[in-house]
Amino acid sequence: MEWVSPEFWTALLSIIIIDLLLAGDNAIVIGLAARNLPKHQQKKAVVWGTVGAVVIRALATMFVLWLLKIPGLLLVGGVLLVWIAYKLLIEGKSHDDVEAGGSLWGAIRTIIIADALMGLDNVLAVAGAAHGSFLLVVLGLLISVPIMVWGSTLILKWIERFPIIITIGAGVLAWTAAKMIVGEPFLKEYFANPVIKYGFELLVVAAVIAFGTWKKQKTAKEPQPKAANE
Repeated sequence: MEWVSPEFWTALLSIIIIDLLLAGDNAIVIGLAARNLPKHQQKKAVVWGTVGAVVIRALATMFVLWLLKIPGLLLVGGVLLVWIAYKLLIEGKSHDDVEAGGSLWGAIRTIIIADALMGLDNVLAVAGAAHGSFLLVVLGLLISVPIMVWGSTLILKWIERFPIIITIGAGVLAWTAAKMIVGEPFLKEYFANPVIKYGFELLVVAAVIAFGTWKKQKTAKEPQPKAANE
């Protein structure tokens, strides 16, 4: 994929959006993990924890890029990504299980482990959007990681104020998933016709957004259980 091509820049934009939406709250994890450290150690924990998390994420994505070359796994990955896009619409992330580190190394370890566990969906999504290009993965990380670390609070406020951002992000994920499915080698003959190919991609995006929005609205209307002390 040539860097001057529209496909390259579209894929890079998709990766940045995916990174910001699926990992935009990782700075909260970093803050929670480092909150018990002395002030002079908190910055070190943030910097080295982020470096470790980025290295692991890049290596994991490279591994997934290699895995997706195995016949059939593009289809599997695409189906999983459809589910991830749907879940993004109907539920949020919780950080209640993130423990504060009592030492610098403990905080760094917590940051790296928490990011690795939270980043599984991110790795799959980025690998799918990268279309086999590790350069795109690295560029996406270089652009989005500083924003994630220093601007995540702003990102979260935007998401709370403009929920449509989540819907757009889920649409990008669903589109990435559909492109993975139609790109599966043994399915390519069924999507040789551009009308069928792009029609399928639009159908996947529309279905994820429609069902996700419907489920979220249905859940919001359901009566919440009363507390035991009420």
